[in-house]
Amino acid sequence: MISDPFRMDGKVVIVTGASSGLGARFSEVLTEAGATVVLAARREAAVKELADRLPRALAVRCDVTLEEDCATLVEQTLQEHGRIDVLVNNAGVSNVAKAEDETTEAFRRVVEVNLVATYTLSRLAGIEMLKAGSGTMVNVASMVGLVGLGRMPQASYAASKAGVVNLTRELAAQWARRGVRVNALAPGFFPSEMTEELFGSDTGLAWVEKMTPMGRGGRPDELDGALLFLASDASSYVTGSVVTVDGGWTAV
Repeated sequence: MISDPFRMDGKVVIVTGASSGLGARFSEVLTEAGATVVLAARREAAVKELADRLPRALAVRCDVTLEEDCATLVEQTLQEHGRIDVLVNNAGVSNVAKAEDETTEAFRRVVEVNLVATYTLSRLAGIEMLKAGSGTMVNVASMVGLVGLGRMPQASYAASKAGVVNLTRELAAQWARRGVRVNALAPGFFPSEMTEELFGSDTGLAWVEKMTPMGRGGRPDELDGALLFLASDASSYVTGSVVTVDGGWTAV
């Protein structure tokens, strides 16, 4: 069937930032597609609660900024399932502040979570994928890594997500001949903990509707198809790409 390449049956997938928002949604979608998902997040109670609801799921407490936690995540996944087929680097934070007001410490913290941690876990999981000769990574970037927003100032977030975009390309170029694919998903504005204030106010909603060519923010389900495409064999000849799902924001 034409839908078969999008199936994830038998695949072992790590999803970071899985305790809420897009990470929880991604975990549910991948499980529904047949994957065995390892849920990773700092909030242990939340990922355990989600794991109780998802068949085959394993919850692992992980602070992605700690290399030892990332190593433990990889080790526990290998101990439990014997391999890692897909890594979804979804964990992220933001800091809305004018550049002149954002301290270097605050900037560094955002880059540490969004970019450095993505590299750390990609390297550790990548070592195992390279040994196996196969694997897929989906790095959750952002349209803010491709364009500036200005009216919603967040220099650290923009810089970190731009870094994720080109880290994706570099890892893809390094590992393409060794069976490991690396792509990025760049969402626009979607409801999540990170955008709660934006979507929770009339002013924020009006701004999103005015600035987005499609006239609205995204629905959580509107990332499902792009995620499954990048994570599954449906994208077997795709690596180093950035799939933007933003209602046309970066098209103008």
